[in-house]
Amino acid sequence: MLPIRDRNPSGHTPYVTWGLIVVNILVFLSYWPAGTEETVGQVFHAWGMVPARLSAGEGLYTPFTSMFIHGGWFHIGLNMLFLRIFGDNLEFEMGALPFLAFYLVCGLVAVLMQYVSAFLSPVPIAGASGAVAGVMGGYFLMFPRARVDLLFYLVVVLRVVAVPAWLLLSLWFALQVLGGLSTTSGSSSIAFWAHIGGFLTGVALTARLWRRRGGAMFWKRFHGLPPHPTAGFSVPVVRRRGARLPPPQPRGLFRREE
Repeated sequence: MLPIRDRNPSGHTPYVTWGLIVVNILVFLSYWPAGTEETVGQVFHAWGMVPARLSAGEGLYTPFTSMFIHGGWFHIGLNMLFLRIFGDNLEFEMGALPFLAFYLVCGLVAVLMQYVSAFLSPVPIAGASGAVAGVMGGYFLMFPRARVDLLFYLVVVLRVVAVPAWLLLSLWFALQVLGGLSTTSGSSSIAFWAHIGGFLTGVALTARLWRRRGGAMFWKRFHGLPPHPTAGFSVPVVRRRGARLPPPQPRGLFRREE
């Protein structure tokens, strides 16, 4: 199960979202492909946030730099995919510079919450997932009924299914809480408390914008969706060879889903 897009793209170029994606990828490419295990480890300990080191008063800059360090292609790929899916509409509503500040603050709070959960851990904390979780939290509050396409692989069928954002993000958040409560401090390779802190910070920081837009009236006016037409995507279904497919149905370029 993998989110691949939402159905209400803003229609505007999200310069900050794309800029953050580019910066993260460039930082990753600067050390990962050509680096040895030793040099990558040095990058993580120098620029990732090591709780024990921070507790000793060292590496005070690392809560910031750790947001741009990733531990592999899968790690950075998922984070940048989620940022691309949920970032454009939130950036459009907030504006470019406020969205950038929002992203960075969410990331810093997320890293510090993970630090509090294991302040003597020698394991580096790295990745943009706390900041991206903040973007997801803001999206959850602003556009709860937006449809997000999930890619499912069911043994022999590849299918795209649309689900409301509130359901997807609620389940994701619940998994983070369960993960955080079920692991001991510093024993997991996943920074569950950073995800939790980032998401809650995103909701809290977006609450003012949501109230300025009218609060519940904003939901009612746009049916809980981003204020943009629903894009008409073709939804592929891939079956085993020899299976019969129904004839394609004509669809308009844009339509609004109620």
